[in-house]
Amino acid sequence: MISVPRFHVVTDDHVLRDSGFLSRATEVLEEGGAAVCLHLRGPETGGHHLYDLALHLKTVAEEAGAHLIVNDRVDVAMAVGLNAIHLGRRSLSVSETRRLVPLSSIGASCHDAVEVSAAREADASWIILGNIFETASHPERLGLGLHALQEVVVLADYVPVIAIGGVTIERVPGVLASGAWGVAVMSGVWGAESPSRASSEYISMLQADTGET
Repeated sequence: MISVPRFHVVTDDHVLRDSGFLSRATEVLEEGGAAVCLHLRGPETGGHHLYDLALHLKTVAEEAGAHLIVNDRVDVAMAVGLNAIHLGRRSLSVSETRRLVPLSSIGASCHDAVEVSAAREADASWIILGNIFETASHPERLGLGLHALQEVVVLADYVPVIAIGGVTIERVPGVLASGAWGVAVMSGVWGAESPSRASSEYISMLQADTGET
């Protein structure tokens, strides 16, 4: 099982379509090193393109000591030779995936207590919970809030909980104080003028709040 980083950077189809994505992603991986986990997530992105991106970034991640994960696409993860995957609502369940493929680490997206309980019972390697705050990527959803996050952390027990959704750098201390292991962001990195600098700022905040160096 991989160690679970505290900082996760997630893509979407729009981010993956950007002509400069590979160079920016490379900078994020090189800047973050072992402290960052990059999630290649593209629900509408073709498998061949995801495979090409993952194959290229796998080499970058290995050289930087960073973590690379493909979301939802078990086939792409296996084809590239990754040992971890993250599953969402459209994916197979954690238990089904474990029966099918020999992946060492499987994370799960959760949105409420029922899903968290199921992920814990299936021995998920980590849980990404969201959205914690209101966010432009999901304008139809109200934020769960820090109190709900705190309750879910207790429910998740030994499974690390990663908070996602509107988690700005300023909100990191409150999220960690609620018991979350770490944070996952999308626009906070890809919407920044310098994604690598934004990643560094998040990582510094996480390390300062947890006493890491």
